[in-house]
Amino acid sequence: MLSEAIGTWVRSKMLVVGRACARMGITPNMATLIGLALNLVVAVILGFGHPIIAGVLLLFASAFDMVDGSIARATNTISKFGGFFDSTIDRYSEIVVFVGLLVWLNTTSDDHLGSFLVVVACSGALMVSYTRARAEALGYKASVGLLARPERVILLAICLIIQQPMWALWILAILTHVTAVWRIVHVYQVAAAEGEIHKQKQVR
Repeated sequence: MLSEAIGTWVRSKMLVVGRACARMGITPNMATLIGLALNLVVAVILGFGHPIIAGVLLLFASAFDMVDGSIARATNTISKFGGFFDSTIDRYSEIVVFVGLLVWLNTTSDDHLGSFLVVVACSGALMVSYTRARAEALGYKASVGLLARPERVILLAICLIIQQPMWALWILAILTHVTAVWRIVHVYQVAAAEGEIHKQKQVR
């Protein structure tokens, strides 16, 4: 995915930021929680019907997705729990923004369709993350597809700034599920190439 290549490049440049944050006493887990707090602010602002401000702040809040990792690398404190904690809080961060969007849309003429699309888009976003996490737990890489979290955040933020949230929701509602299915197919193909599917049939 595009975000993988860009993410690798950005992470290589973020060590300076990580070192600066570490000198201020900010730990990786603190940075993760700051990111969640910022996303809660985004949700509140969005819920009160200020999409432009929410979109700009959403872009800023998303930067903390990389700050925590940069601090961990700069201080050599990378841990399995840190990765787990970061991924889990990221899901909550995404959910609260969708909740804020839902609250706002319920005050507009797009309330019924908007509510439906929020549910579909949010469930799709969670499935994109789940399919990758489950695949990696089994030893497979599954970072294929179109809409990983960075793409989702940027898409939603831009559409909020131009005050077209429904555009983002339609795209997210469709392409998140396309991405999740893409990852299922990818893992199936890799497993089949390794003979895992054949083994499963023999057991049955």
